[in-house]
Amino acid sequence: MKRYVLLFMMVCVAMGTEAQTYSFQFRVSNCKDSVLYVAQHYRDEVHVIDTAKYTGGSKTYVASGRREWPRGIYALVRQDGQTVLTDFLVDDSRRFTIAGDSSMSATSIKVKGSRNNASMYRYMARLQEAIAEQSALKEKGDQVAMDRLNNEMTAYEEKVKQQEKNNLFFQLVDVCLNPDVPDTVKNKAYYYRTHYWNHLFDNRSRMTDELLHSPQLFNKMNYFFFNVMYYADADTICREIDRLMARIGDDTAMRRYVMQFVQPRYYRSTRNVGWDAVWCHLVERYYLADKCPWSKESELYVMKKNYQRIKQSIIGAQGQELWMLDTTQIDSPEHWHSSHRQPTKYVILWFWDPDCHHCQEQSSALKILYDSLCAANNKRFEVYAVGYESDVDKWKKYVKEHDFKWINVGGTNVNIDYQEAYNVHGAPTMIILDENRKIIMNKVLPAKNLMAFFDNYEKNKH
Repeated sequence: MKRYVLLFMMVCVAMGTEAQTYSFQFRVSNCKDSVLYVAQHYRDEVHVIDTAKYTGGSKTYVASGRREWPRGIYALVRQDGQTVLTDFLVDDSRRFTIAGDSSMSATSIKVKGSRNNASMYRYMARLQEAIAEQSALKEKGDQVAMDRLNNEMTAYEEKVKQQEKNNLFFQLVDVCLNPDVPDTVKNKAYYYRTHYWNHLFDNRSRMTDELLHSPQLFNKMNYFFFNVMYYADADTICREIDRLMARIGDDTAMRRYVMQFVQPRYYRSTRNVGWDAVWCHLVERYYLADKCPWSKESELYVMKKNYQRIKQSIIGAQGQELWMLDTTQIDSPEHWHSSHRQPTKYVILWFWDPDCHHCQEQSSALKILYDSLCAANNKRFEVYAVGYESDVDKWKKYVKEHDFKWINVGGTNVNIDYQEAYNVHGAPTMIILDENRKIIMNKVLPAKNLMAFFDNYEKNKH
């Protein structure tokens, strides 16, 4: 009996050792790199985990040895450690060869030793061909042929999906599918947005690490926030993030993935108006509320300081009143001017530097608009222009030479630190205050767009 037990243990050890043995061979035409790397995806980054050494005789890059390889999608990366040549599967085999031309496009790749990799590349090649066909048909205006191609591809994808149920690549594609919007739905954009994550959360229990380390999840995240939500206001974006985080629940790995994706992308972003408010919401609701346990104390400290500074200048915040001296720089009551106590409905805080070329251009255009409104007795706003220049004489000279008739203030005599109060860390910076002196804009608007902005604001504020 002991003999059979010992034999069984030896077989198990042998099987365990074999399971750790791998050999990934890559043949890339005309590749001059002395070494390639195997890397793992995580969001939009790749992290090198193994080396594919060049073997001169067979002109092949080989990563081999003994280690555990969790199933997943990995990247073949050039010797700079960042440029991805192609993605490949570690799924049905740990010993395979992938060969392709210098572009490593799916249409050129041949696979030996891995059925699942071969299926993946064959599918990707057909998609590339279909995209090229569609582009050519669109240029010809052949709608009938385009419809036929779409029907063919729909049937093809459904067939592949049924045939490849056990292939990790197609499982990930399925989990990351976007929602189909029924024809009966009236508000299609709202339906699409609010159902976008349903398929993923209904199916993600099938895989966790594979999903987190896949390009599919990153692409789905990126498309949602910077396509579907690109023109949404800050409140809508915050609401969608909160809804997503609620569905994630206590899954710390997924929570970290999502939060570290969105938080830095909204920090001091100039892409869209109001996105700084999204960043403040994330910090306040999650990081400072101890819901991000992976964060270090030093990171939280810096984040809190930045939050306290940025929070003051987001849209909807109460603007802080500035008192500064005009170009006379005479410290007496008649030469101090308030940013708030103006008779106009709106006030534009204009932080500018006479040495800044962009400031010069913007100030010149703003002057033309301002002077024309004054001449027409239709001054809807006052400009409170703060000279962002340590050389007071240079600032005063520029103001005089260009005949700026708005309120010109500057110098070091000021009641508060306006850089901190309005998050001014460069010129030009524009802050627009409403009749209650709340911030309604914190991005530089070209002068030609200002009147349209005020019209639109008044139309939509109620």
